[in-house]
Parts: sequence; structure tokens; C-alpha cells
Amino acid sequence: MNYTNIYLLQIQYLGFRFHGWQKQPNLKTVHWAVDKTLKFVCKGIRNKSIGVGRTDAKVSATDFYVQLFIDSAVVKEDFINSFNKNSPTDIRLVQIQNIEDASFNIIQHPKTKEYRYYFSFGEKNHPYAAAFLTGIIDDLDIGLMQQGAMLFEGFHNFKRYCTKPSEDTKVERRIEFCRIVVNTDLTASFFPERSYVLVVKGQGFLRNQIRLIMGALFDLGKGNVTLDFIKASLDPKSSISFIKSIAPSSGLHLHKVQFENVKEM
Repeated sequence: MNYTNIYLLQIQYLGFRFHGWQKQPNLKTVHWAVDKTLKFVCKGIRNKSIGVGRTDAKVSATDFYVQLFIDSAVVKEDFINSFNKNSPTDIRLVQIQNIEDASFNIIQHPKTKEYRYYFSFGEKNHPYAAAFLTGIIDDLDIGLMQQGAMLFEGFHNFKRYCTKPSEDTKVERRIEFCRIVVNTDLTASFFPERSYVLVVKGQGFLRNQIRLIMGALFDLGKGNVTLDFIKASLDPKSSISFIKSIAPSSGLHLHKVQFENVKEM
């Protein structure tokens, strides 16, 4: 792409009213809203934006990145102020940086992503909490779920934890970290007294992989499956056909994206 300037935008968004990041005909998506804002902020200056990846409908992000190609240099503080003034209230531009390397590709550049899935159990939550975490009314065995989460760490075949993989989909992936801990970082007055978060880190994830992992862990916590089932689900030679449960999307948040060796001008 022949543009005179390249920037990396760090944004945050609440995904509850959006149909994911990716543009779709006749649907309000985060990318649609970002480009609509850029069209006003950049006012006739040729530009193009590419997101760091896709998120599903209702999935939120506290650390999402957009590569902006534009035919004009921008004044960073003015740009941030103008973007935040004109963007929807559930999207915020945090910072902007120049990219020195013209070959930088936000999709292909090596990176680590951390996702967090927030949930509670045992009671019906305040309706306002629905945008941030999933409430499971059934009792859950958190200790057993914590054991199950650790089974996903390492290099595994995740073909059963991917929605409609193609023949070319690389289903063997490495998860660096997968643990369930008490939620202390995301709080609100209307949240339940106690909630939990599944923290997952890796370099790349398959379509719906985190939600399918969370769904399997919910089934484990309810007593519907066992630890041996989780182990077998990661064995491509086992007789398990597919994972039946997928966790709701609104509990999922892209928490952190860490790029390797990105140089700023």
C-alpha cells in the first residue's frame, strides 16, 4: 500500500452492541465505527485501516490495535482528541505511534495475545453485568475447573476447539498459559460478590477456540464431563467427535496484545 505515513492505533472497545470487529453488510461492527470516525477526523485525506484480528459479536477488547495508512502526518494529541470526541462512547483511542518499518504487517507480525473470560456462578446476576461477564446459575466445581484449565497449556491438537476448520487450518497450536483465578481486575458495583476469570495466552488462536475451551470447562465444573474427557479431547486419535458447548461471547475480552520488536519513529 503506497501511503506516506503508517501509524499504530491502540484502541479499547465494549463489544456488547457490535457484531464483532470485521465489517459485515448491513451490520454495525467495530471496524465500521472506527472507519466512520476516521472518515470525519481525516476529512478527505486518503487512508486505510486494518485491525490486529477478528473478535466475535459482543466480545470486548481492552487492548486492540489498528494499523492506519494515511497520506498525511498527524499531530498525535490533536488526532487522539478528535477521534475520541467523534467516536461512539463505547470506543476509545488510547494512543498512536509512528511505524518506521514500511513492511510492518499487523496481521502477520509475531505477537502474543492474552484473552480473559469472566464468569460467576450460583446466582442470577444483575442485568447490567451481562455485557462484561457470564453468569452460570448452576454450581461449579472451581477447583476441578482450575485443574482442567491447566491441561490446555502446551502444544496440542485443537481441532475439536475450532468452529468449522478447513483442510488448510493449522489446528496444532501452543497455549503458553491457561489458568482460572479469582477476578480482581474487572469490578463494578453491580457485579456479583465473587467472580472468576479464565486467563489464556498464546501466539495465535482458532475461531471460537477460547469460547469452546470455556464451554468445556463449564461442563467440567457442572460434572457433565471429566478430566479424562478434557485430556481425550486434545488427542486427535480419540473417538470424541466434537465439543458440544460454546460459552457466550460477552464474557470474552481481548486483554493484551504484545508485538515483537516494533520500532517507532
